[in-house]
Amino acid sequence: MKKPALGQGLKALLENAATDITSKENTQAILGNIALVNLGSIEANPFNPRTNFEIEALNELAESIKEHGIIQPLTVRKMGIDSFQLISGERRFRASQIAGLKEVPVYIRLANDQAMLEMALVENIQREDLNAIEVSLSYERLILECNLTQEELSKKLSKSRSSITNFLRLLKLPPTIQSGIRDGLIAMGHARSLVSAGDEARQIDLYNATVEEQWSVRQLERIIKDNVEIERASSKKLPTTATAPISLDQDQFRHVLSEKISASIDIKKASNGSGKLVINFSSENDLNRIFELLNH
Repeated sequence: MKKPALGQGLKALLENAATDITSKENTQAILGNIALVNLGSIEANPFNPRTNFEIEALNELAESIKEHGIIQPLTVRKMGIDSFQLISGERRFRASQIAGLKEVPVYIRLANDQAMLEMALVENIQREDLNAIEVSLSYERLILECNLTQEELSKKLSKSRSSITNFLRLLKLPPTIQSGIRDGLIAMGHARSLVSAGDEARQIDLYNATVEEQWSVRQLERIIKDNVEIERASSKKLPTTATAPISLDQDQFRHVLSEKISASIDIKKASNGSGKLVINFSSENDLNRIFELLNH
C-alpha cells in the first residue's frame, strides 16, 4: 500500500533537529497534520496515569492492528530530529510494538510539559478504564501540577465536585488498602466507607475482614456504624500460601520495568513475603527480544 506523501514543509520540520514544537516558532506547518513516523522514534508518555495494561487485551488489539491497521492515529509532540513523545494512545502504541509495526500514523500537537500533562491526564480519565487509585492520582496531579482548584477540575471533567472530593479522599487511606482498591479486592463503595472508619489500624482491620469475609458495602457500612470490634489481622494465623497485595513502591518498580522491556509484568506475593516476578510475552520472538534487553 502506498504511503501518504508528506508536504515539503511538514517533511522539512520533521527532519529538522532544531524543531521542537513545544516552542511556538514555525509550528503552523506541522500542527494538525498526520504523518507516518518510526515506532522506535516515539517514547512513552511519562505523564500517563495508567499503570496497568492487560496483556490479553493488548494481544487482541495487536491482532486487530495487524489485520486492519491503526484506525485512530497516536498523538505526539516532536522533541527533536526523529524524536517524539507520546501524548495519548499508549494502548495502541504498546499493541503496535507487539504487532511488529515499523511505522505508525501520528497526529502532532503543540504542548509544553504542563499542557501535555493536563492533556494526557484528562484524555485518559475520560477514555480509559482506570482503576480508582489511578483516577485519584490523576485528579491530584491535575490540581497540584496544573494549578487547578477542585471546582475548576470538576468543570473541566464534567464531574461533580463531590465526586472529585471522594476520589481524592482515597489517597488518605493506607498503602495496603490503596493496593487492594487498585487490584480490585474491594469496590469504590467499600473504600469510601473505610475513609471515615477511624484510625489507620481500624481501617486495615476492617479492610482485611472485608476481603476475607467478602462483605458487601452495606455490611461494611453497618459494621462501621455499629462500631463492631474486628479481630486484629496481626493476631490471625494466615496460611503462607495466602496472597498479599504489593506496595505502591513495588507497583512503581513493576511499571518502570514493564516500560523498559515493553512487556506486561506481574508481581505475585504470598503473605509470608515470598513470591515471584512474572514477565509475560506474546510469542517466541517477543521472548527472545526480552532476553536480549535483559542481557544488556
